Amino acid sequence: MTSYSENDEWLEADGLGGYASGTATGIRTRRYHALLLTATTPPTGRMVLVNGCDAWLDNASGSFALTSQRYEPGVIHPDGATRIREFTVDPWPQWVFSLADGTTIAHEVIARHGVPIVALSWRLLSGPGGTLAVRPFFSGRDYHSLQRENSAFRFDPEATPGGLIWRPYDGVPAVHVATSGAYHHQPDWYRNFRYEAERDRGLDDIEDLAAPGVFSFRLNANAAVLIFSAEPLNGDDAIAALAEIRSAESTRRTAFASPLHRAADTYLVKRGDGQTIIAGYPWFADWGRDTFIALRGVCLAAERIDEARNILLEWSRAISEGMLPNRFPDRGELPEFNSVDASLWFIIAVYDLFDAADRCGTPVSLDDRRALENGIDQILSGYAHGTRFGIRADEDGLLAAGVAGVQLTWMDAKVGDHVITPRVGKPVEVQALWLNSLWLASRRSPRWRELFDRGRAAFETRFWNETTGCLHDVVDVDHQSGTVDSTLRPNQVLALGGLPLLLVDEVRARRAIDIVETRLWTPIGLRSLASGQPGYVGRYRGGVSARDGAYHQGTVWPWLLTAFVEAWVRSRGRTAEAIAQARARFLTPLLDHLSEGGLGHVSEIAEGDAPHRPDGCPFQAWSVGEALRLDRIVLQSPETGNRKRDVASKSAEGAAHEMGV
Repeated sequence: MTSYSENDEWLEADGLGGYASGTATGIRTRRYHALLLTATTPPTGRMVLVNGCDAWLDNASGSFALTSQRYEPGVIHPDGATRIREFTVDPWPQWVFSLADGTTIAHEVIARHGVPIVALSWRLLSGPGGTLAVRPFFSGRDYHSLQRENSAFRFDPEATPGGLIWRPYDGVPAVHVATSGAYHHQPDWYRNFRYEAERDRGLDDIEDLAAPGVFSFRLNANAAVLIFSAEPLNGDDAIAALAEIRSAESTRRTAFASPLHRAADTYLVKRGDGQTIIAGYPWFADWGRDTFIALRGVCLAAERIDEARNILLEWSRAISEGMLPNRFPDRGELPEFNSVDASLWFIIAVYDLFDAADRCGTPVSLDDRRALENGIDQILSGYAHGTRFGIRADEDGLLAAGVAGVQLTWMDAKVGDHVITPRVGKPVEVQALWLNSLWLASRRSPRWRELFDRGRAAFETRFWNETTGCLHDVVDVDHQSGTVDSTLRPNQVLALGGLPLLLVDEVRARRAIDIVETRLWTPIGLRSLASGQPGYVGRYRGGVSARDGAYHQGTVWPWLLTAFVEAWVRSRGRTAEAIAQARARFLTPLLDHLSEGGLGHVSEIAEGDAPHRPDGCPFQAWSVGEALRLDRIVLQSPETGNRKRDVASKSAEGAAHEMGV
């Protein structure tokens, strides 16, 4: 048995918003684990079609299970997981099973990029082999829901020249199947599958799945092949189809510059005729804030300039009253604008695009540049004059935001009507984003200079806390002038050098960054609240309310690490020695995380207390994107000849000097 467990998960995404996913042991622990999950309106409208399967080998020595399921009341059956000898996710999920009679079997799952197709295969590596049997489990449900036994499910398939088609329910995509084996119709319900990760969260966790029948294969020199698709399949030769999928995916995947580049590609998906970035798998769609933060790494650090430009242009068309939506719901409801920082992250991402495009020798066209700059001006005008949720430039030039009961910052957890970290007033990272946005825009248009000057002059005076040696988290709390919240949180790193413009003097910045390192840094990211502070929660456990209550109260967030390291290196003069130290101290432990949790990816969160168990969404776009940006931009040494980040920093510092900052 390998060292992997059912807490370690794999993902095969199709580039449309659909995917296949599961655990290293093959035991499904989430309602989202499936062999075929398709996006009917990419990247949303996700439906689970094929949840999993049972597989076993019959021969003269007996019957050997190759899979395991968990059933209520927690019983694992059969014992296939005990026969796993090896498991890897590179270049796609592959298992090797060892049987008592000396038979070894390789099993793999491959999703084809750009189409909702997943190919399963089993190959005999050694031993006598035998007859392989595979019983798939079907549902045909929304990916957030669960299925129970019912009379509406259609068990009978349609036979076609290319294989079989199941149409489980009206209004649900058909399941197209191609196989190298024979199908035997044995309709039945398998009841009471139990999903342990759902139970741990206090959610519904029991499901019944439909089992129409069994596919059988003579396991010999040829692979046993089973292909599931949400679209009609071309041809009737499953073995040839598998060979084409393997060849195409091997070529595509080996072309990426690094495992992080390949992981980042997973989050780029279609939306209509364009593209967007999925915030995370298996349950997030595309969110504004996440998209703009993740894009800086997923696209720009990977030099995918066209994708970044197209995504930002598409989002720019959604500006309303100076705001960008933070979420487009799955089913056509009105967009949600409950974010003060998403629109400002858009501005940061646009200027990063301009810089990256120039560095790569593919500058943004004049028309596209004007469209994006017009979007920037709409946002800054809306914020300056006032827009939704009390967002407005105050007399001191800083940005006030917030109304009771609405969570506007990235610390947006809410339990019922209770906002856990309301942060109404002037949050520190919002000011960093606001002032950086004004400064960047004022390099093009002097109309933003006066407002920037006022805010910049007020920031250090209002936010520096000499007693703690770092920045207040919020000033003018609840819009009460002069009040402060000095809770030690990581948000200040964006003002300490984690964005192009440093907002405090260098001595203070170094002092504050050292405190952040001592109190908030962990090997996987920054705690959202320092241990020992009132309200700190070191474990992310329990039901929905308990977890939401811990979400920003000490839980570790990997995406924050890059801004912190950027500030850390900057406070040490961006020397080659500082960069080398940062790689060893901060990047290496983060990359070690790629072998746990969401395998090959970086998790959404981890627990604040050691050993910092990863949790939340196991495959998170901004976590992966910021890890890639840390590696390819922030920690590129000047001595390597790759001066991307160094040139950008000097440009920013020079422009700031010219403005008298």
